[in-house]
Amino acid sequence: MKREVSVLKISSTCLVLLAILFLISIFALTLGTAPLSMSQVLDAVLGKGPEEAQVIVNNLRMPRIVLAAEVGACLAVSGALMQAVMRNPLADPGIIGVSAGAATAATTVLLLFPGLLALVPVFAFGGAMLACVLIYILAWRGGVDPVRIILSGVAINTVLGAYNSFLQMLNSDNLSGVLAFMNGSIAGRGWDDIQIITFYASIGIVLALCCVKSANILQLGDEMATGLGVNVSNIRIFLSAVGAFLAACTVAAAGMIGFIGLVVPHISRMFVGSDYKALLPVSTVLGAVLLVAADTLGRTLVSGMEIPVGIVMAATGGPFFLYMLRKKARVSGT
Repeated sequence: MKREVSVLKISSTCLVLLAILFLISIFALTLGTAPLSMSQVLDAVLGKGPEEAQVIVNNLRMPRIVLAAEVGACLAVSGALMQAVMRNPLADPGIIGVSAGAATAATTVLLLFPGLLALVPVFAFGGAMLACVLIYILAWRGGVDPVRIILSGVAINTVLGAYNSFLQMLNSDNLSGVLAFMNGSIAGRGWDDIQIITFYASIGIVLALCCVKSANILQLGDEMATGLGVNVSNIRIFLSAVGAFLAACTVAAAGMIGFIGLVVPHISRMFVGSDYKALLPVSTVLGAVLLVAADTLGRTLVSGMEIPVGIVMAATGGPFFLYMLRKKARVSGT
């Protein structure tokens, strides 16, 4: 009976979030520099009405909404997995150096090899994965400890951040493409970009859903998990690899977007608790809802100007992060 109630709660929560996602998406299709009515949007989706409206809806706004939903879902699931690996509710995909590695690779290509501009997503993905591998090599000492992973990630982030800043200083006259990537933006993306990220995102999310049992085991603590005959280091490495893979996909497709992986798992826990059987599906949908809403806000908040979604998330996620820090301090009595 308990399992049936749990499944019902997960299903109902996901259905509500999917309905919200659908409504936000429909509303987003009507907003922009060229406002459209609901009837015009419907006609454009059906291939009717003015050609200009069809181009705006089908080639500009709809791909952007779909990409935002996929990026948000991947970042949210990645954050949930990282929090399981670190056993730290303040963990985020960037903590293991994925973002720094992707930014370094992309910045290098954009500034030093502009002829390879079309390969920026490929290099960003490779840089993210390479940084993750390097951090685990540095953190390994007879096993993998969350504290060593965090410290290694901070060190790598610092070194790569200094390299990126130095490279930008040397090429201060050619930073437009780099700034768009560093600020996180999904403007100008089309269906070709979606096909690429959908393939990798599908693999990553399926792997993440297969990690539910492992994520729950890590919540028991290393000693108890080891007592159950589980190799904690192997589980931690595998979950980190899946989380890094998902985060790298999003960085390659949309640049640096922070705080989704931090914020969404917390909100999901408020709805369904800490069981990853419920947490991962709800985080997937909620991440999509949050990033679609943030991107819609960014492109419509100021008339005639578009605010990158990464900046919107930083402005809203930063205060939430401070709230979580204060809440954790109160709980620990410090």
